[in-house]
Amino acid sequence: MITPIWEGLVLGLTLAFLFGFGPALFALIQTSIHRGLWSGFQMAFGIFLSDATLVTLCLLGALQIINETPENQLVFGLITGVILIIFGIVTFTREVKIADDTNNEEIRKPNPITYILKGFFLNFTNPFVWLFWILWVTTITSNYQGETDSVILLFSITLLVILATDMLKCFGAYKIKRYVTPRFIQWINWVAGSGLMVFGIFLLIRAFIEFF
Repeated sequence: MITPIWEGLVLGLTLAFLFGFGPALFALIQTSIHRGLWSGFQMAFGIFLSDATLVTLCLLGALQIINETPENQLVFGLITGVILIIFGIVTFTREVKIADDTNNEEIRKPNPITYILKGFFLNFTNPFVWLFWILWVTTITSNYQGETDSVILLFSITLLVILATDMLKCFGAYKIKRYVTPRFIQWINWVAGSGLMVFGIFLLIRAFIEFF
């Protein structure tokens, strides 16, 4: 049981810092800055519930259809590598725009469900998030050859780590909000995009080496 826990921690941190720079991050930053830290936490929890729902849906299918063969390993490795490279290019070249709320609107405390639902549907309706989790669930279940308990434990740790890092992002944005500019986010995108492309190339090379 140590291996899935460790791999869940590593995967969670990897996903949080390499893949966590999409629309959800910008929404978390804006909410934490303009509506307060607690509202940012609520949105992060909504994103967590969305990810957990998607992982569960993927597991219910992937755990039944995965048939471990060397050919499948190669196909999964190639698909994963190509998609990561594409994500890296998109992230690296993405134009960043952060809205600036300068109007003096009346601030009222919304219902906690508001930001939970906003985070949930913002994440759930993103087709790239679906593709993202299908990719990782398929890859992990293939590696564990249908070991249900280990797979569930691994993804539970992964999701909790992502939730914790999202909350840290909210806290960081709230504390250093004057430094969170489009230029800063663009720099983060360059770093994350480069990391994704390198990791994708690594997976492609590893898939060929293990198959041949």
